[in-house]
Amino acid sequence: MKTKVVTFGELLLRFSKLDHQRLSQGDYFTSKYGGSEANVAVSLATLGDNVQYVTRLPNTPVGHAGAQNLMQLGVDCRYIQWGGQRIGTYYMEPAAGMRSAKVIYDRANSACSEIEPGMIPWREILKDAAVLHVSGITAAISQSSADATFEALDIADEMGVKIAFDINYRKNLWQYGADPRETLKRMLAHCDLMFGDAIEFEWICERKQPPFTAMDSSFEMQMAEYREWFDDLHHEFPRCKKWLMGMRNMVASSHHLLTALLFTSDNGTDYELLKAPIYDINGVVDPSGVGDAFMGGLLHAINAFPDDNQRQLEYSLAASTLKNTIPGDFNLATDEEIQSLIDDKTVKIKTYF
Repeated sequence: MKTKVVTFGELLLRFSKLDHQRLSQGDYFTSKYGGSEANVAVSLATLGDNVQYVTRLPNTPVGHAGAQNLMQLGVDCRYIQWGGQRIGTYYMEPAAGMRSAKVIYDRANSACSEIEPGMIPWREILKDAAVLHVSGITAAISQSSADATFEALDIADEMGVKIAFDINYRKNLWQYGADPRETLKRMLAHCDLMFGDAIEFEWICERKQPPFTAMDSSFEMQMAEYREWFDDLHHEFPRCKKWLMGMRNMVASSHHLLTALLFTSDNGTDYELLKAPIYDINGVVDPSGVGDAFMGGLLHAINAFPDDNQRQLEYSLAASTLKNTIPGDFNLATDEEIQSLIDDKTVKIKTYF
């Protein structure tokens, strides 16, 4: 059985100031590599899965350092394409107290934004792949990048490779004239499983859903209303068999309530709507990449627990919950930690001799 996952998207270099300083403060930036599809790849590699990451990077020391960072974490980077002048970057001002986070992208004319159809040997890459994972971000950065994404989707369809899709709607990235909702709906029509947060789900389907306003883990979900909402969404996109929606209520910058719903079918006709526990996370360290941790957790859990949809949902949520405790974009939570959080509601202290 094929188990390899291929992820495709832009690797970014993230800059932040120390100790929750604003971008206008201090003298020094810290840097970390990240980016949605790379984050998913690192999650899978950390969990021991076979994963390849495809992108385009400049043939410079900065580009090679990014690839080396991923390879050190177990990601197969052999199909990275080299070319272009610069790596995409973003500047992150973390939230603090009641102050919201701020993200400033600097991705124009990056190596990945200039990728074009025909540059990537998709048939060679996908010949032994089970899943191709893409997100809306790659289609947002340029027309040529969107075209290259649809080329990958078409070839994956032709080869019978399942497609995983993260909505990842980033309003400020859509600068080249395409209609973002129309483009992302075209991508969604290709997908077999997908992830998005509640706000992205509402945006793409243009319909309000019951609000998630939990202040603690006793909050009651409006499951009948959600069921009707998912039924209508699936009617519009009948191919997709797994819909994972992450839901977050931010009480303060370091206090989040997190849960998820999974609308899924094993036979393509009988769908069930599953809910996960609500995690009350009081002590958030870094919420960057939490959505990518959801997707990485789900892709791993589908193989690990193929006959247990509830476990798949809870595994994905637990992986995402632990990401909130880890600085940077990458989720480095282990399988042991994730399963301990599910089963024991805490991560056990591990002593090594």
